[in-house]
Amino acid sequence: MDPLEPFQEQIRNAVQHTFAAMGGDVAFEIEVPSTGVADFAVPCFPLAKVFRKAPPLIAEEAASKLPPMDLIARAWAEKGYLNFKLDDRRLNIATMGAVMDMRADYGRGNAGGVKVLLEHTSVNPTGPIHVGRARNPIIGDTLARCMRAYGYDVTTEYYVNDVGKQVVLLTWGLENIPSGEIEEVERDKADHRLVLYYQKANRMMEEDPQVSKQVGQMLRRFEDGDEEVMVKVRRTAKLMLDGIIESLTSINVIIDQFTWESEFIKDGTAHRVVEQLKRSEHCSVEEGACYLELKSFGIHGKETRFFFTRADGTTLYTTRDMAYHLDKFDRADRLINILGEDQKLGQTQLAIALKLLGKERAPECVFYSFVSLPEGRMSTRRGTVVYLDDLIEEAEERALEEVRKRRTDLSEEKMMEIARAIGRGAVRYNIVRVQPEKPLVFKWEDALNFEGNSAPFVQYAHARACSIQRKAGQPAGAFDPAVLTNEYELRLIRVLARYPSVIKEAGEKERIQALPAYGHELAASFNQFYTYVPVLKGEENRDARLALVDATRVVLANVLTTLGLSAPEEM
Repeated sequence: MDPLEPFQEQIRNAVQHTFAAMGGDVAFEIEVPSTGVADFAVPCFPLAKVFRKAPPLIAEEAASKLPPMDLIARAWAEKGYLNFKLDDRRLNIATMGAVMDMRADYGRGNAGGVKVLLEHTSVNPTGPIHVGRARNPIIGDTLARCMRAYGYDVTTEYYVNDVGKQVVLLTWGLENIPSGEIEEVERDKADHRLVLYYQKANRMMEEDPQVSKQVGQMLRRFEDGDEEVMVKVRRTAKLMLDGIIESLTSINVIIDQFTWESEFIKDGTAHRVVEQLKRSEHCSVEEGACYLELKSFGIHGKETRFFFTRADGTTLYTTRDMAYHLDKFDRADRLINILGEDQKLGQTQLAIALKLLGKERAPECVFYSFVSLPEGRMSTRRGTVVYLDDLIEEAEERALEEVRKRRTDLSEEKMMEIARAIGRGAVRYNIVRVQPEKPLVFKWEDALNFEGNSAPFVQYAHARACSIQRKAGQPAGAFDPAVLTNEYELRLIRVLARYPSVIKEAGEKERIQALPAYGHELAASFNQFYTYVPVLKGEENRDARLALVDATRVVLANVLTTLGLSAPEEM
């Protein structure tokens, strides 16, 4: 139920009729101008060749020939654009009616129930999630929420790497390193305890060839389907995964299901992939290792060879990844993978290999740049790392400082509750507000800025709306949206009207950064409204203004929920 849809449809029909009368059956776009001068605009620049006129002349002629439109207050030409201002009264009625009728469902789209399998996080179970990779689960979970809001049937999935050398090395470490040789951990979580074994085992393997040999033998036994080794490694991975899931849950990232990499060895799928690829004309062998030669597919440089077995015949992660995607194709209409930018080549190679296996489909990929802190880079293997848990803890501590400065009237328990909501929300919001492919340096002055494009700013607007409603003492009575006529009321209603369009952009076009940008705009418009418009002090239009506060609270809550943030009633 998009209140802007009837307005756009009337503009579209009128412009199409006008351009046809001018001698051109042309395609055109309806845009939302960033200047705010008009509500919608049709750029005439792409039409210059068709009409053989300068864009300003096309716009002027079209403006003079537009048919009457009851939903449009004004249409005019300006600098090559055909501009439209919507009728305030009709927009107020349509928008307030839609929000008040739909409430928590306002903004939801209808994508027809298309089944989407969205894989995200999937970090190796050898240590806690570090800050560098924190973008993956937050982007993945937010995109899933946006796509569900748009009407997709989304399942999120974590692909657990319980096969590779790293998790086998960790398992060896737990079996062979006495606990007395491991330093005490600051955080009593499974992933923080186990990563110390992994780091020490890694150092031992680099220094002692015997350790490397034992780990290699263990890996070979795993690949051969040795039940004893597989059970041990699965147990290790589950222990580590418990800690990772705890971290994800703390920032409201929920994963629907887990698929274990070892299953594709146990059920023979990985072996069948190997046998099928061996029959390909693009398959070659080097010292016993099989690979696909991808030169003819446009891959250049050192990466033309895509290996799918080792020299000893064991499968690689790439092989099992192919088996995994074959399985995913049977379970969903669309596959989406959230991946670091370092995986771009690998995904291109994967798509080629899947085509050679007879699949014309390929997964869609959302690539992201890694998060860094002003202090620099991180490495799990060497132990020089900042974990997501550390970031969350610091966020809560800093948020608590801010709450204590502002609210001396609250109990310590209540201040902690608010600080958790603000701190955890700040981490999620600050990561997702930046376009995924752009580098992100996480800075506290941005994340916890109560006046800027941040979670606290949007959350505070929601809390302020709740406060106004509490002070009013009763809900708004019957009201006429047409009486909301001052500039701040009209501007706020126009922002509310755009929410379904933003959900469409975030969910259908996978542009999740549009949602926090919208949340900030809505909060800022609401701040201006309650600063300059008396809601509680005067009786004039009181019910209509209280209804506008309620509508704004509803949409702010929808935004925050879709972003995976809490919507506090008090801050």
